[in-house]
Amino acid sequence: MSHQKVKRIALISLHGLIRGENLELGRDEDTGGQTRYVLELARALAESPEVDRVDLITRQVVDDRVSDDYAKLEEQISEKAFIVRIPFGPKRYLSKTKLWPYLEVFVDQCLNHFQRSHSTPDVIHGHYADAGYGGGQLARLLGVPFVFTGHSLGRVKKSRLLESGVSPENIEARYAITARIEAEEFALETCSLICTSTHQEVREQYECYEHYVPERMEVIPPGVDLSAFHPPREDEPETQLQRDIESFLHATDKPMIVAMARPDERKNLEMLVRTYGESPALQREANLVLIMGSRDDLRSMPAGQRTVISNVLNLIDVYDLYGKVAYPKRQKSEEVPALYRMITSSRGVFINAAMTEPFGLTLLESAASGAPIVATNDGGPSDIIANCKNGTLVDPFDSKAIEKALMHALIDSEQWNEWSKAGLENVCTHYLWARHVKRYLRDVNEILDEATAPPEIARGRKTRRLPQIDRLIIADIDNTLTGDEEAMRSFFELISEAEDHIGFGIATGRCFEDVVQLMEDFNIPHPEVLITSVGTEIYYGKNYTLDQSWRKHINFRWEPDRIREVLLGVEGLYLQEGSEQSKFKISFKVDFSIAPKLAAIKRIMRENGIRAKTIVSLDMFLDIIPVRAGSGVSIRHMAFKWGFPLEHILIAGDSGNDEGMLAGSTLGVVVGNYSKELDKLRNYPRIYFAEAHHAAGIIEGIKYYNFLDTITIPMEVEVEFEADA
Repeated sequence: MSHQKVKRIALISLHGLIRGENLELGRDEDTGGQTRYVLELARALAESPEVDRVDLITRQVVDDRVSDDYAKLEEQISEKAFIVRIPFGPKRYLSKTKLWPYLEVFVDQCLNHFQRSHSTPDVIHGHYADAGYGGGQLARLLGVPFVFTGHSLGRVKKSRLLESGVSPENIEARYAITARIEAEEFALETCSLICTSTHQEVREQYECYEHYVPERMEVIPPGVDLSAFHPPREDEPETQLQRDIESFLHATDKPMIVAMARPDERKNLEMLVRTYGESPALQREANLVLIMGSRDDLRSMPAGQRTVISNVLNLIDVYDLYGKVAYPKRQKSEEVPALYRMITSSRGVFINAAMTEPFGLTLLESAASGAPIVATNDGGPSDIIANCKNGTLVDPFDSKAIEKALMHALIDSEQWNEWSKAGLENVCTHYLWARHVKRYLRDVNEILDEATAPPEIARGRKTRRLPQIDRLIIADIDNTLTGDEEAMRSFFELISEAEDHIGFGIATGRCFEDVVQLMEDFNIPHPEVLITSVGTEIYYGKNYTLDQSWRKHINFRWEPDRIREVLLGVEGLYLQEGSEQSKFKISFKVDFSIAPKLAAIKRIMRENGIRAKTIVSLDMFLDIIPVRAGSGVSIRHMAFKWGFPLEHILIAGDSGNDEGMLAGSTLGVVVGNYSKELDKLRNYPRIYFAEAHHAAGIIEGIKYYNFLDTITIPMEVEVEFEADA
């Protein structure tokens, strides 16, 4: 029996500034180790003869403040590896905390890309929470395996920030932490493989999540391109960064304690300065060098970074550390290797005292340069030091422990020599990309062997279209089409008088039989597309031909008997009548004055190993459907299958079970009598909130988008994101 093998890999990393050369590491909190990691991973995977192509998918940025490189839709970075930039959201550069409202648009735009290229990847690998959500949605829709790497995790970050005294309100406002954690839960639920860098991640970080399944986790230490990193050599040219550092210091012959991190609270730079400022011994033995990214004007930096740097500068002043601490304004990536060699030449030490560190690339660069390390005991450094034996771990919240570890490295000459030599010998043994790729492809091929063949929609089939239609209006029935019979008649008259290329569809939570009867009762015209039972059934044409490929697709991990067994024991949940149940939909009435909150219901399902989607509407109905189903993804399936542009689909709805189909690249209309669950979508650029109710609101939306003539799409502007409670 022949086994499917990985040939085409899509790596998704949505935030930060990613290009093939001259990475702007440290420019901001989003352009750090992850951008370098995914770039090197793409190149390394493309070197394998088993792989035909690697696409590193990121966000297109068109912004005068950054290089034109980030506006190129495609950039070849090696013979078989490419950066593919997908346009979504505002054109300008946005931080990762601002991307959440646009992730549905990313999914749609990425589908368009796959459709244009007539091929889809064999596996999708999402990096960080935002790509965990977007990549997971794509994998579910396309029916291909999903791999996830968290890099850093929201629950861990939240815990550490709370320990350091940051209030929950500030954490939510600055980091959208609720959305991030839910995206990580979604990614863990969806993926077939979690690729981690260290055992500590598996034991202590992912264990915090409801979808913690150790059997799906593999520890594969990343490779590192260390070609530029080596011990000091004679007659090497001095860099501008070296000159800048020395300009701060009175005694340039002292050993250097060097920290290199973006100015983020989690990096714990203030603790390091405080430790140094309160230790006469450290000040006597060494200088402190802080490389905190590049900055032109402190006043123009994001608030969080500005606060960290301002606090660091204040502490330098409070402890009067002038002449003992260097904090240059900028550095180029090509100058960094020489910085490590400065540490080694001075017999100094590199320190990473972050509150939590998912991996620790700088620690490996230090090892390859012969510089011993002192590192946080939370995260990747524990594995690095276990493998490289080139330093010691400390509690990042214990100032005395940090001081003691640094002094030990500085004054114990034999220990310094031992750590320096061990790092040089061990780093290349454990952290080569070729080793990483071999293990990675072994694990990915295993999940491909276990996966079912993807449905027809995922194979990049050539475009077909619904007959004679180039745009489509899809509406919910209850309280969207219905509720005002005169307005509904006006709506259908408007459609009938329009050109023949305008089509009509229905998407509803009702079951098929109910919808057909309701259409007869209200004299509703026959739709070209009928989506029923909350996006679990799709019918086409006058004979209501059932989309069998969709049924096969959503049957993935669907366990209706298990769902009933678990949820019927939950107080406040009551099964609806039999007519509301279907093969792929289990419907409850819910009394939230008695029942747990939705988040708790999700947790109950997850803890019982159930993978399913929950949809609440009108604050009184709860539908449980397969993880791959839903009104939004069913419309995208239909559009992808028939080659229908999402920008040519107008969606109208009024309640929570319409949310999935309203968000994204389609043109959404929320009618005036909408339910409060849709308030979260207000101000989204492609969702219009009509003033008129029922079908009159649909007519208002049609006019807003000029949908029956030359379609007008509002400009994408930045949305103020409000996380779900």
